[in-house]
Amino acid sequence: MPKPNKGPRLGGGPAHERLMLNQLASQLFEHKRIQTTETKAKRLQPVAERLVTFAKRGDLHARRRVMRQILDKSVVHELFTEIAPLVEHREGGYTRIVKTGFRKGDNAPMAVIELVLEPVNPKPKKAKKTEAVAEEAPAEETVEETPAEETTEAPAAEAPAEAPAEEEKAAENAEEKAE
Repeated sequence: MPKPNKGPRLGGGPAHERLMLNQLASQLFEHKRIQTTETKAKRLQPVAERLVTFAKRGDLHARRRVMRQILDKSVVHELFTEIAPLVEHREGGYTRIVKTGFRKGDNAPMAVIELVLEPVNPKPKKAKKTEAVAEEAPAEETVEETPAEETTEAPAAEAPAEAPAEEEKAAENAEEKAE
């Protein structure tokens, strides 16, 4: 659930903060990692991840939506042609924030925010489960087929005898409930 963004802005007003975050995102896509304060990195992360999600879509409307925020066409081109294919199979988490210590001058907490461009390794647990289910299913079918072939006539003979007995029991239960 998103947190409300009330309170002091990073640079003064909301428009200035939006411009700063868009420029930070542009620098992040250009250099793949940037060092900034922890607060700016945490505010930049959802903005950058949303832009990468648009780039993964890759259509013209997505490109135009990204161009609203990032004004440098070369950065947008790099985002769509180089970064988006690298994170194509990643479901989310396109950025990583690593705390690096404190700035010398004013002791502000610093962090590095970087793009996660490593290929995604699928979890082997899910693959094993689907393989195991696929292997068990044919084994069960073969077991069920052999008894059914042997006893095809017997259930047909028993079925009519069981049906009236079940109807009689249902009728008796209805009468008991009515009383």
